[in-house]
Amino acid sequence: MGLARFPWTAALALLLAGCSAEARLVGSPPPPLPLPEGIEVAFNHNVRTRYRSPITGRWRQGDDLEAFVLASITRAEREILVAVQELTLPRIAEALVERHRQGLRVRVVLENTYSAPWSSQHPASLSPRQRQRQAQLQALGWGDAVAILQRGGVPVIDDTADGSAGSGLMHHKFVVVDGQEVITGSTNFTASCVHGDPDAPSTRGNVNHLLRLQSRELAALFQEEFERLWGNGPGGAQDSRFGLAKNSEGLRWVRVGSTPVGVLFTPHSPSDGRHALALLEQLLETAGEQLDLALFVFSAQRLGNVVGDLHERGVSVRLLVDPVFANRFFSEVLDLLGLELPDHRCIVQAENRPRRDPLPGVGMPRIASGDKLHHKLAVIDRRRVITGSLNWSVAAAHRNDETLLVIDSPKLAAHFSAEVDRLWSGAELGVSERLQRKQERMRQRCGSGQRAAA
Repeated sequence: MGLARFPWTAALALLLAGCSAEARLVGSPPPPLPLPEGIEVAFNHNVRTRYRSPITGRWRQGDDLEAFVLASITRAEREILVAVQELTLPRIAEALVERHRQGLRVRVVLENTYSAPWSSQHPASLSPRQRQRQAQLQALGWGDAVAILQRGGVPVIDDTADGSAGSGLMHHKFVVVDGQEVITGSTNFTASCVHGDPDAPSTRGNVNHLLRLQSRELAALFQEEFERLWGNGPGGAQDSRFGLAKNSEGLRWVRVGSTPVGVLFTPHSPSDGRHALALLEQLLETAGEQLDLALFVFSAQRLGNVVGDLHERGVSVRLLVDPVFANRFFSEVLDLLGLELPDHRCIVQAENRPRRDPLPGVGMPRIASGDKLHHKLAVIDRRRVITGSLNWSVAAAHRNDETLLVIDSPKLAAHFSAEVDRLWSGAELGVSERLQRKQERMRQRCGSGQRAAA
């Protein structure tokens, strides 16, 4: 058969195949990265995928994290457990109500700041931030997710169910389905955390991810944590346990398929050697070649010290922190850049350890104004992933209800490394102009500042 009768696309494919087994058409997307058995991951700023935003109606890059959660809810057969700081996405609430009406056991735990229907709250009783949130949700016009749950009869409690004023924060972000599937990660179930702010069309949502893990062993640990929080549920004895009252255990290991996965639930007292900051320090110390970090908050001094020490040992460090938090006086970014900033009282933290030789790989990603870098992730030597709801702070380790996951998988690590690569491209490294201006303002106001007593 002559070439004139042979389809040109087939001819081109044969030509490319003859050049290389890895060849692909120019302009086509790279092949998807493989994943370990039983684990899926989604990033709402993923450049390889796209979906239609329910806020703007336009196509946008990224994985639809709301659809990711809804897929598990609609597949459930017996039980759905939800523990999430904030839930304002009505489609998720409606799906939970529907499954409840179909006879599934559905239970929800929220943080007390977000457990009342926003539509029932008077603006005068709210803080400025809460009023802004209420105005955004009203503008969205989607309906009140918590009110939907209440009207639908889904039982809901918050972290005051133990009779207290609440834990530091009920900061979990997890769902357990049928005792065999866990969804967790950095994402609250809100428009701002998933799709973008309704009053700012340029935003695409805080930079977040979710994992779906298939494992009865893992689900049993998350269900155990949920039952501690739940107690007897609404109207029962005040036997829910939040915060330090949970007496949380240390890191426990299970397997998802063949992948080792470690789980730690917080908080722990500072005297308990199993606490999250001690664990993170131990894990970071294992880095031999590469450490990638993408963090919303990085304020734990002991972890900042470890990162600096790893750089001195020759470990290649890439550290990106949310632009708002990176420049605050308590940020470890300042130490690693060799800077100090006093607080509003002109007090400098006693434990600060600003470096004489700033790290070159420290900075902030360039993201849309209004969005936040909301990840809480690390990748060690491109083989171990640390993630979860836990910000790298003292409060998260010692006061909040949090999840910390350690996943040993080069395949999964490749996905998180690709996310750090994306954030790294175009990041602002070193001392930014914004930070320089802030440093000068504080110098004029406070001089060198007064160091706090150790």
